[in-house]
Amino acid sequence: MVERTSKFLLIVAASVCFMLILYQYVGPGLSLGAPSGRPYAEEPDLFPTPDPHYVKKYYFPVRELERELAFDMKGEDVIVFLHIQKTGGTTFGRHLVQNVRLEVPCDCRPGQKKCTCYRPNRRETWLFSRFSTGWSCGLHADWTELTNCVPGVLGRRESAPNRTPRSCGDTLSGAQLFANEGPYHIASVTVALLRA
Repeated sequence: MVERTSKFLLIVAASVCFMLILYQYVGPGLSLGAPSGRPYAEEPDLFPTPDPHYVKKYYFPVRELERELAFDMKGEDVIVFLHIQKTGGTTFGRHLVQNVRLEVPCDCRPGQKKCTCYRPNRRETWLFSRFSTGWSCGLHADWTELTNCVPGVLGRRESAPNRTPRSCGDTLSGAQLFANEGPYHIASVTVALLRA
């Protein structure tokens, strides 16, 4: 009799613990009444007054976030793909060479990892990424490596002797880097625009 009672109490206690844990996870999302005395129709404030002790670490002005960049594929502009690991960069890079509707789409052949992405009017690449030029600047090259490497690689790839070296300049993120001539724009976290 004592064994049956202790088993029964153990089952009841385990059930109560399970229900309490379940309520902790599911209960906050349910509207089970108005505990604070508010009427049901009133919506809770989604954006309460910010904590005065909270300091914003990064500030992105709206005009910078909504800024549009003109990309001239027929001109001298080059999109430089900055691959950041574990951010969906591989999928985004594949979309750049396979799914973007262009006047002259990238030529991706079966069995090859690299595609040729030429401008509509000449045999120069408009995209610098692992799917168009390979790992020309090393595996997962960062911003500094790409800044130093891309102009040289593009200069070697494009055989025109009158090409001027490219350099860094205005960026969307607000950080300013200046070199010889021509702006280098960050269009998003993973893509940059290079102008001659």
